[in-house]
Amino acid sequence: MEIRTLRYFLAVAREENMTRAAEQLHVTQPTLSKTLKALENELGKKLFTRHSFSIRLTDEGVLLRNRAEDLVSMADKITQEFVTLDDITGGDIYLGLAESYQIRLLARAIKEFQKQYPELHYHITSGDTEQVTEKLDKGLLDFAVLVETPDSAKYEALIFPHTDVWGLVFPADDPLEKKKTITVDDLIGLPLFCSEQSWRNDLPRWCGDRMKELRLEGSFRLSYNGSMFAREGLGYLLTFDRLIDTSSDSGLVFRPLSPMLENKLYLVWKKYQMLSPIAERFLKHLQKMHFEGVALQYDQETSM
Repeated sequence: MEIRTLRYFLAVAREENMTRAAEQLHVTQPTLSKTLKALENELGKKLFTRHSFSIRLTDEGVLLRNRAEDLVSMADKITQEFVTLDDITGGDIYLGLAESYQIRLLARAIKEFQKQYPELHYHITSGDTEQVTEKLDKGLLDFAVLVETPDSAKYEALIFPHTDVWGLVFPADDPLEKKKTITVDDLIGLPLFCSEQSWRNDLPRWCGDRMKELRLEGSFRLSYNGSMFAREGLGYLLTFDRLIDTSSDSGLVFRPLSPMLENKLYLVWKKYQMLSPIAERFLKHLQKMHFEGVALQYDQETSM
């Protein structure tokens, strides 16, 4: 199975039309059809169902698309790394980011680094720990930013200088607006929004055995989407401070949890991984930088 064949397959899967895919790939339609038929024969599975004016993926086709996207991305990353081995002006860096107000510190670091390496290109993907570490483990990312303590057997890490504080976001006209902090008792009976990861790992640290008294109304991987539901009065969003606009004209308010619940933020990379030259330089840049007078700290625990 060749990478070129997977590119053909992904183009058809994306366009859902053989003619448009062939035009995009600059090949003839018969060539494209023959290549995909050979792919189906090689795998022994039907990948498409053909309709009058469109092509849809079968279940096997969906599985191949997910795998092919990773394989093609990896091939592109490897090619780019070799192209830029001797390029001292830039290259490509791939980062997977959790949600945190401290991401602005990383953005500031990239801005400063780009002054030294004007041909730098950075690629950002966002997601929870499971999503970004999966890509990191596959080699699709150079670095990931996590809000969970990283696995010290797998990753090296730098710790961001501040913490993210948990709280509740809800409409400004809600009776809870009069409270300065939110307790477990305040949440009993309320429809709550939270990420599944945090519902499993973070909230139990805060409320212990009383977790069973709380009701998860819906889960969101992006706090912004959850805030839209909270704004409509469908529930109350548990999230970090400074992720959601809760200014006076936003219609939303934020109240911290009591007792306080905090998360550290980590920038991680795989142990024993050979970083590309530009990624290696970027890591050294981060290790030297001071954010608001506070340096990113090397996590001694993850290096043991």
